Amino acid sequence: MAKLSGLSDEALAVFAFAIYHQLSSGQRVRSVVQRDGVGHKASEKAVSELTERGLIEADGDEIRFTEQGEKALQGFISSLRAKPST
Repeated sequence: MAKLSGLSDEALAVFAFAIYHQLSSGQRVRSVVQRDGVGHKASEKAVSELTERGLIEADGDEIRFTEQGEKALQGFISSLRAKPST
């Protein structure tokens, strides 16, 4: 599993954006837009951080999760769905 500890809030926001889209659409997300053309964009710091960790590939327009990044994304979703222990 990818080392996700110590990710910046900006990097976590990329995952949060993908998680939102997957949960709201019901379809597996493998990529998200990096820049939407109307002023919304992923932080360059986050893109750099996630690229360095091997979690994404980005081309300026799109962020694609690597295999490791997809596993991390699904892990986040699974942890959100997990029932808390009592």
